[in-house]
Amino acid sequence: MVDVTDANDLKMDLDDPQDIIPTNPEKLAELKKENGNQLFKIKQYRSALPLYSEAIELCPDMAAYYGNRAACYIMLNNFQEALSDARKAVQLDSSFIKGYQRVVKCGIALGDIMTAEQAIAKIIELDPTNASLNNDQKAIEIIKQYEHEAVKAYDKKDFRKVIYCMDRCLDQAPTCNRYKIKKAECLAFLGRYQEARDIVNSILHMDRGSAEAIYVRGICLFYEDNVDSAINHFQQVLRLAPDHKKAMDSYKRAKFLKKTKDEGNEAYKNCKFQEAIDLYTQALAIDPLNKKINSKLYFNRATVLARLVKLQEAVADCTAALNLDETYLKALLRRAKCYTDLGEHEEAVRDYEKAFKMDKSRETKKLLQDAKLALKKFKRKDYYKILGVDRSATDNEIKKAYKKRALVHHPDRHANASEAEKKDQEKKFKEVGEAYGVLSDPRKKARYDSGQDMEDFEGGMHDIDPTQVFQTFFGGGGHGAEFNFSSGSGFPGGFTFQFG
Repeated sequence: MVDVTDANDLKMDLDDPQDIIPTNPEKLAELKKENGNQLFKIKQYRSALPLYSEAIELCPDMAAYYGNRAACYIMLNNFQEALSDARKAVQLDSSFIKGYQRVVKCGIALGDIMTAEQAIAKIIELDPTNASLNNDQKAIEIIKQYEHEAVKAYDKKDFRKVIYCMDRCLDQAPTCNRYKIKKAECLAFLGRYQEARDIVNSILHMDRGSAEAIYVRGICLFYEDNVDSAINHFQQVLRLAPDHKKAMDSYKRAKFLKKTKDEGNEAYKNCKFQEAIDLYTQALAIDPLNKKINSKLYFNRATVLARLVKLQEAVADCTAALNLDETYLKALLRRAKCYTDLGEHEEAVRDYEKAFKMDKSRETKKLLQDAKLALKKFKRKDYYKILGVDRSATDNEIKKAYKKRALVHHPDRHANASEAEKKDQEKKFKEVGEAYGVLSDPRKKARYDSGQDMEDFEGGMHDIDPTQVFQTFFGGGGHGAEFNFSSGSGFPGGFTFQFG
């Protein structure tokens, strides 16, 4: 920022104070000014300020008194009052260069570039060789550059770039509310609501009627899903500034979004599921920047899709909701349930684990335990599927299924197959034996059906020898007996198999 304490700009005409307090208003005013100057020299600006004001009251037509008070206001960072005094000074004396210099400084500090440039032009007109303007002109060029870049970035919705540009402008113009409000608006668009509120609240503390600051606070409320309060703020802005286009657009958008979302909820309650989906889809297109509300809309649509058993689409919507709000517990639980219904148990367990970190309730813990059990069941071999029977199959049906499968996959039957095919059939033969060994044993079957770990049950699956199971089932020779599977040959126990 330009140094407002530049000695050339703020230099006072300091004469020796009178020893006797005069009664003449002009002389008394001059004494007040000189006393103020002495305090200004030792940086007692707040004490100097009332002395300049008293001098002005005594002689309201003296440009130098306004100029001195303007300098005092500048040192107190009260640029608005300083600008008013500096303008008054040059109004009284159109050749008062120091007055114009202070107009320049105030214009830059307030972001009023037009005013600053007009004052610079007047100084050059009065003193073409004036060299005190270099820093001020550089500051103006910097502000113009970043204002221009900010406009382009805002049109592209590159809000981070806008914030950067506004910070550079504020380096030169630290009291410009216009730059502060633009920065706050873009912070709100990026979801940094507290930072945005802090900025506009500081402005509203000084100016309760700032329509721009109220508008930004309304945007923060809208994006935090406090829609009714946001609508009230936009209405307040429109009362203060009926032509405020952004407030009008935001007001209409907030009203339409609330209406469409409520209609979608009502359609869902009335079991009009496709209508609900259409309304939620319509609502999602209203304001892509409103992450909070859109995450709820995605969740609501996922809920409807789950009711219609469109589980993959429901998962996609839950994921979209979580991308917008990673702490959205309902969306996480809904996605986990969809994963379970899809048989994607590992994904379900991951989601339930995340949910349990957010919510340590008994209900969430039970859901996680159930998901882990389902995953364990899923990872085990499905013995019912291996034998080709339902879970409600009787002992007799299990025996028949084993007889059929064992004969199909017995290694001797595939003696002339390729090595790869032999290995595949040996594996299947072993699995068929395991399946029968478990499902034909009431205790093992009960443990398997309950989802318990079979590896910890009486040696697990290691005590099941598929060849022994086959020999026991069909009868005949002892362990290791060979069977001839050639066409028309007999089987142990008198069983005969004929190829079809």
